[in-house]
Amino acid sequence: MREAFKSFCFDTGFHGLNQTLKIKMNMNLLSNVHRGLVVSVFLFFASVFSLPAFSDAHSNSETNGTKSMIKMTTSKGELLIELYEDKAPETVKNFRQYVESGFFDGLIFHRVIKGFMIQGGGFMSDMTEKPNGTPIQNEADNGLKNEVGTLAMARTGDPHSATSQFFINLVDNDFLNHTGKNSQGWGYAVFGKVVDGLDVVTEIGDVATGQSGRYSDVPLEAVVIEKAEMIDSE
Repeated sequence: MREAFKSFCFDTGFHGLNQTLKIKMNMNLLSNVHRGLVVSVFLFFASVFSLPAFSDAHSNSETNGTKSMIKMTTSKGELLIELYEDKAPETVKNFRQYVESGFFDGLIFHRVIKGFMIQGGGFMSDMTEKPNGTPIQNEADNGLKNEVGTLAMARTGDPHSATSQFFINLVDNDFLNHTGKNSQGWGYAVFGKVVDGLDVVTEIGDVATGQSGRYSDVPLEAVVIEKAEMIDSE
């Protein structure tokens, strides 16, 4: 089951998602007994392959060093985002360039899956994809985890294909974490976290969604990124 989850891909163009997404969504329909079995398996693998939660290498709360701050104003409210430049320097540099150029302003959270994640940074309100820049190297091997409130880069099946699209985890999505430098294990690079406004993230995660052309999980009422800007950290 864990390996099946690993096959999930945040295809920035939405291609090739339906079957792998159904695998995860069907997980929510398992009985409590099955849930317990799966959790036990997860814990087993965690105990074998992960360091304790208090380890500096693997705890998002223990990131030290330089941090940048972003204020993202959305049609649902404001988010204050801390970027981990020390852990994901190339990813943060790339994201900052999009912010500072005003690229995100007016784009939407075009994909929302309740109990999973919200995704934005690529589409306008009419679901036209905005041209973006050069793909970057995947830094998912930085020790940061896809925990609730963290930001990570969306990509296609190519581990090193991320450009402008990002997602915010609504829950701890362990199956998206880095496990190996191969197509199935690269994972999704965490580079920041919402430190204020998690209630806004939750509200976005609860919006009604539907189909828009060939795209699924699109909010029925546009959730707009009105402005993203760098701010001074305190």
